Amino acid sequence: MATLRFSFGTMGSGKSTMALQIHHNLASRELFGLLLTTLDREGAQVTSRLGVAAQAVEVVPDLDLHKLAVDNWPLHYMVCDEVQFYTAEQCDQLARVVDEMGVDVFAFGLITDFRGELFEGTRRMLEIADERVPMQVEARCWCGARATHNARVVNGEVVYTGETVVVGDTGESAEQPLFGDMVRYELLCRAHYRAGELGG
Repeated sequence: MATLRFSFGTMGSGKSTMALQIHHNLASRELFGLLLTTLDREGAQVTSRLGVAAQAVEVVPDLDLHKLAVDNWPLHYMVCDEVQFYTAEQCDQLARVVDEMGVDVFAFGLITDFRGELFEGTRRMLEIADERVPMQVEARCWCGARATHNARVVNGEVVYTGETVVVGDTGESAEQPLFGDMVRYELLCRAHYRAGELGG
């Protein structure tokens, strides 16, 4: 019986690495599947901070994922990275792929946004997934405590308001941009997220 599995965590918890590993393992057994992503920092591919990458289907808001599966039949599995950015409707389309086509779907995503609130895709996946699996790799705050928040840092300050989706880097940049704000993300524990403290 096919399964919709949603694995979730913070940045740095190994979601993309696990997605790439599952895709590799299944493909090496001569199973045919699709690797999907959206808003990956490198475009139409799934990339891991460990340096591994693979080409992927870019999920845009109007892409019907059930139709994508039908158009690529026969299909054994779908691996979906960055599912927090999928629409609720696209999450329901993935559930339909599982239920009507018997295709396993492995979905990976962030649990909360920079405000500490569930993403649309995350919320829907938590509502409908057969299996909800927290990532086992625990990312850490600068203080050593378990990281629980993906803080948005704009020009060196933690911010709590703004657009939900703003692409940024996940590391310190030595160069200040010539125009606009420098946006990055940093993992923080709840206490330091609330205090807006980035450490030394």
